[in-house]
Amino acid sequence: MLADPRARLGAGIAALLATAGDVRRDRVGPTEARAFRAVNGLPDSLYAPAWVVMQMGAFGAVPAAAATAWLAGEGELAGRLLVGGTSAWALSKLVKQVVRRPRPVALLPGTRCRGRDATGLGYLSGHAAVAVALGVAALPQLSPAGRVLTLSAIPLVGLTRIYVGAHLPLDVAGGLALGLAVEAAAGLVTPRLLTLPGHNAWSSWRHWPAWRRRSYPAAVRRSSTSCAPSSRNEVACQQIGAAHRELPW
Repeated sequence: MLADPRARLGAGIAALLATAGDVRRDRVGPTEARAFRAVNGLPDSLYAPAWVVMQMGAFGAVPAAAATAWLAGEGELAGRLLVGGTSAWALSKLVKQVVRRPRPVALLPGTRCRGRDATGLGYLSGHAAVAVALGVAALPQLSPAGRVLTLSAIPLVGLTRIYVGAHLPLDVAGGLALGLAVEAAAGLVTPRLLTLPGHNAWSSWRHWPAWRRRSYPAAVRRSSTSCAPSSRNEVACQQIGAAHRELPW
């Protein structure tokens, strides 16, 4: 079901509203406090690997991921990573100003802060939002092993933010929801608007998400295999190219 970006968009918005409605500016619920202390109280020796994982949700990961995709010839993916990651980071700043929940250290005595002190507001986690926006967008292009690694890393980014004392669990949940919604919205935007120069978005339709392949005319799909660079059927190739340009997306 979540293969459809419209379903991801709805699920992300619903989860975002639910978590935002549960947070309080002046207190933390007992269940959330217990979950926070369980992660925040882990040994200090874990900080080094936690810091490495945490960088996957930093804003710097956005241009790095987009550049990697572009260099690999995936122009459309590069555009989605750049737009989705940047939007997730920017919108997280906006949501913070609306909800205005403080950081854990201001709400829970005994919070252990590791690394650089987190400034600003708590809800929601921008790191979690960026990690989801980048990871989910890249999933269709990854190998099975790469997908497992990415799906494992996304929640770890949120857990590391709890571990260093920067966010509470609902902050992370809200960030994950925002990232999912933003990534889905980016996936619904016309691919031509998101494709960076230097990539033929039509040449790799077999790598497109299932929801896009279903909307691709069957006759054009069957004919596209005959339009390789070595094909002599120039008229058929021109007809297929015209069909591509007439597609609504």
